Amino acid sequence: MSESRARSRLAFALDYPSLASAREGVQRAGEHVGVLKVGLELFLREGPAAVALGAEHQREVFLDLKLHDIPETVARAVGSAVELGVRFLTVHAAGGPRMLQQAARQAEGTGLTLLAVTVLTSLDASDLERTGVGGGVEQHARRLGRLAWDCGVRGLVCSVAEVEQLRAALGPEAVLVTPGIRPSGGETDDQKRTGTPASAIRSGASLLVVGRPIRDALDPAAAARGIVREIAEAMGG
Repeated sequence: MSESRARSRLAFALDYPSLASAREGVQRAGEHVGVLKVGLELFLREGPAAVALGAEHQREVFLDLKLHDIPETVARAVGSAVELGVRFLTVHAAGGPRMLQQAARQAEGTGLTLLAVTVLTSLDASDLERTGVGGGVEQHARRLGRLAWDCGVRGLVCSVAEVEQLRAALGPEAVLVTPGIRPSGGETDDQKRTGTPASAIRSGASLLVVGRPIRDALDPAAAARGIVREIAEAMGG
């Protein structure tokens, strides 16, 4: 039971260039991932067929498009995602209150959980300063997280470095998703704010996103299984 619960906390990022390679990637990862994350590369090439991989493999789908546009456009896009049957969808918290409010209203009662992206894990304080944002990453993530929450969005995307404070601020209802997850000793690649599966779970993360450590492993199933075991141990069982 504990590993079954742990699998539901692991989202595998399908960062592949085609539907065929993504399907092969899911098959190679086996039963050890509970959610399939479809991002920009795959969705732009394959469209709804990429989302259909979820039904094909009986997994929930996380559509990671990071929507950021005028409120009406984003609300209509959320409606389209609902029709596709996805479980999670990302928007940028920096899109502002009206965009977030309209997106939240569109998703209400549909079974779709909106996730507002706070600060991308590829950014650090110096990157934010160059865009005119001061105060550091954690402060900005808290600011955007609170904005999204107050606008009715009940899920956030943040790094392991911010998840504990956001969990404390927002309570158990918040769905906190952490990308940049790397097994102990793994490469960080272009991610600047990373953490291990265990540290993310212990800090209060709801869902962990893992891509390259599974995709690029010699044995993706073994890599995914190892992450699930680490999650299960951190969950206390």
